[in-house]
Amino acid sequence: MTLTDTRLTGHRATLDQALEAIRTRAYWSPHPEHPKAYGESAPAEGLAAFEALKGTRFDLDQPGTDGWAGAEISPYGPALGIEYPHADPDVLLPAMREGMPAWREAGPERRALVCLEILARISARTHEFAHAVMHTSGQAFMMAFQAGGPHAQDRGLEAVTYAYLEQTRTPETADWSKPQGKRDPLKLHKSFTTAGRGIALLIGCNTFPTWNGYPGLFASLATGNPVLVKPHPRAILPLALTVRAAREVLAESGFDPNLIALAAEHPGEGIAKTLALRPEIKIIDYTGSSSFGDWLETHARQAQVYTEKAGVNTVVIDSTDDYRGMLSNLAFSLSLYSGQMCTTPQNLLIPRAGIPTDAGHKSYDEVVNDLAASVGGLLGDDARANALLGALVNPDVKARLEGAAELGEVALPSRRISNPDFPDAVVRTPVIVKVDAAGPEAEPVFLTECFGPVSFAVAVDSTDAAVELLRRTIRDRGAMTVGAYTTSEKTERAVEEVCVEESAQLSLNLTGGVYVNQTAAFSDFHGSGGNPAANAALCDGAFVANRFRVVEVRRQA
Repeated sequence: MTLTDTRLTGHRATLDQALEAIRTRAYWSPHPEHPKAYGESAPAEGLAAFEALKGTRFDLDQPGTDGWAGAEISPYGPALGIEYPHADPDVLLPAMREGMPAWREAGPERRALVCLEILARISARTHEFAHAVMHTSGQAFMMAFQAGGPHAQDRGLEAVTYAYLEQTRTPETADWSKPQGKRDPLKLHKSFTTAGRGIALLIGCNTFPTWNGYPGLFASLATGNPVLVKPHPRAILPLALTVRAAREVLAESGFDPNLIALAAEHPGEGIAKTLALRPEIKIIDYTGSSSFGDWLETHARQAQVYTEKAGVNTVVIDSTDDYRGMLSNLAFSLSLYSGQMCTTPQNLLIPRAGIPTDAGHKSYDEVVNDLAASVGGLLGDDARANALLGALVNPDVKARLEGAAELGEVALPSRRISNPDFPDAVVRTPVIVKVDAAGPEAEPVFLTECFGPVSFAVAVDSTDAAVELLRRTIRDRGAMTVGAYTTSEKTERAVEEVCVEESAQLSLNLTGGVYVNQTAAFSDFHGSGGNPAANAALCDGAFVANRFRVVEVRRQA
């Protein structure tokens, strides 16, 4: 099958709409969020396609395949039993470079349109991808469908759009003439080519393999770089499906399919560290622990490294004119996907003397107890709880949850929830622990990320103390998100000033259906790149501009 130019150029309208969206920051998405939007037969077909993959060998016809790897077990219980190609980098990496000249010569627009066709193919199979994300990340189905499907696709398209915009800032050609007075002017004809840096390595994460993976993958591909995808060993399938779709589109468009490839690993093999230091690797995208992210930034000196690491997300609670709305919003934010999001609030800073609200003055204990009751009410029905919580992604999260009682006074204990469809799933409600910022610890436990459904209600001396603790937290530990509730203009300005100075994304007084741990592509920036939680933002010009260089050729006119 060969893709026609008409098919590719048909995506130009989508690209233009995306360019307008990032200019205005208004709401826009070409990818439907509702499962019914994909047709009546799509749910059954997507499930059948996912089920058909189980117990199979996922062949990608890649060069350098020297064996097979994969031992994924769904957080909901079943083993997937899928084998993926294990690559010999000495063979695969040179093969990936062979397609670079033609991909470079295609230019920014054609590369962007090919990437949009890849995203269109993925979008058409959103139901299949949703099951793949669900059974590798532990997300509940609807979240896997939305975050792993249309929202991830939006982030991929956003990256392509920024890549196109940054590459086309410079014209392809220019005629240059410098006056020389009475002499003839100096004349040159100049050409400018955007050239990718080299092979990009995407190191995938377990919790959001597509949402966190697509920005780097498509930013690198659209700027002319081959992409080697190294998935997390527990979440290979969503990115393997992505690689297969991309290889098909590249081949049908007349390009080398080896511009994108998969590198699965055997349990405990740790190939990310080996690949990251290969001289062919010029770009690295990574989401995961701070320890490995710091190692990459320190040691992978030959590459441009983009990392999203750990942070301590904080909410300052000073006052509110919608007490019930605040509690409801926070309860949902703490519960969604069992807190297994890099944007979930961890520390709730509450003045020890309490806060003024529209329901009267509330003491510190009342605020904490009322929040615990709100979480309990939200998750009181097991069916609704399963739909919000999903399953714990790995044993480490469960261990942190079970150890939370040793960190302070438990205001909301976690409870076990059974999932009738998946009896082996580990489903737990969040725990809230009361701690005091004036405690005796030299390094309080709440100043370390406790990834998962654990949050701390931190008693502070005052709102001013909360603002200063917020500054210290962002500066020392980083934060992907910050929230604040206040009716005071002075406090609002103080929190905003901290976030601007320390580069953290702030959400103020959210009481409705928008939550601090959710961001919208084309409008919201995920992370800032300006604090220790991440060295890049998804997405902005800086995220794509250093993935290519502009090479100039001057000729005598």
